[in-house]
Amino acid sequence: MPHLDAAIVALVYSYHYSDNTTVQRLTLDPYVFDVLMRHLTGHDRRPSAFLVYLMLWWKEARGETMALSLQQLADATGLSKSAVQDALRLLTRRQLVRARRHSPTAVPEYVLLRPWMR
Repeated sequence: MPHLDAAIVALVYSYHYSDNTTVQRLTLDPYVFDVLMRHLTGHDRRPSAFLVYLMLWWKEARGETMALSLQQLADATGLSKSAVQDALRLLTRRQLVRARRHSPTAVPEYVLLRPWMR
């Protein structure tokens, strides 16, 4: 995969409903596609981890709550709860996501980490 020279990469999400077109842009660091996608989908063989990471990035960029249950993440990504749980375990181990809980049974609040920006 060639290196992306741009400072950012933008994914565009759009839909057409009742003649009303909405376009939303998600800005990603090139590292996400240049390196992270290959590592998570190829080396780690966990494309689900890449999908969960993108979904969390999307929610963070839109200013949405990052307190999400496994079921909410599963619904948002189309993955099973166990696939989401496995993905979060890998993302946490790779220090790409941190989960904070206010109590042991509370819904975790996720924080995206970007270790390549240190």
